[in-house]
Amino acid sequence: MREAEGRAETTEKKTLEGRRAVVTGGASGIGAACVRAFAAAGATITVADLNEEAAKALADEVGGTAWVADLSGTAALDDLELETDILVNNAGIQRSAPVEEFVPVNWRFIQRLMLEASFHLCRAALPGMYERGFGRIINISSIRGLIASPYKSAYITAKHGLQGLTKTLALEGAEQGVTAYCIAPSYVRTPLVERQIADQARINGISEDDVLEKIMLANSPIKRLVEPDEVGSLAVWLASDNSGMVTGPT
Repeated sequence: MREAEGRAETTEKKTLEGRRAVVTGGASGIGAACVRAFAAAGATITVADLNEEAAKALADEVGGTAWVADLSGTAALDDLELETDILVNNAGIQRSAPVEEFVPVNWRFIQRLMLEASFHLCRAALPGMYERGFGRIINISSIRGLIASPYKSAYITAKHGLQGLTKTLALEGAEQGVTAYCIAPSYVRTPLVERQIADQARINGISEDDVLEKIMLANSPIKRLVEPDEVGSLAVWLASDNSGMVTGPT
């Protein structure tokens, strides 16, 4: 009986108990799903987001801390020290235009927010991770980090850069107990994607169902949107001790 009880206790142990996690863009979409999944697995959470009200509300919900920050101001991150066991770089936006019409200030903003800020946060977190001999860096990329599409040059450039950064982190951290990953899902059911569906339907004069079937999911073997909770579940596994034999995948 005691042996059976011991097995049950082991099974029920939270996989991230005692770990600290920082999730950027953590107040909505994929970020919020990661926050809730990490909290359910026992981690202590910092919700980093520009939206103060949403960040504080979610932090209160999971018993964590809100970090209200505009991560596009990367110069302010030069001297940052970040004590965390798990870092999820998720913050991002989308802007669409042909290259010749893309507003340069918008292009630079996306690079700062989605690529440069990720570098700065990794740089701030790594010394502590190396000292403790454990760290997990999870960069939320996209299928657009692997393949291109028209009119999204800034987003695609940033996501491709994030892939390269992740591979470098994986090589540098492997012998020090720090692993790095990119999660590169296709279209996820988030407010950003739902706005894209509505825009595509209006621009092309077709229904939103046709946008999903004929445009977004045309080349996908799984003919549905990815749910944020599915990404959060994968992120929990990647953040756990169980993933220590894997680093650098997309």
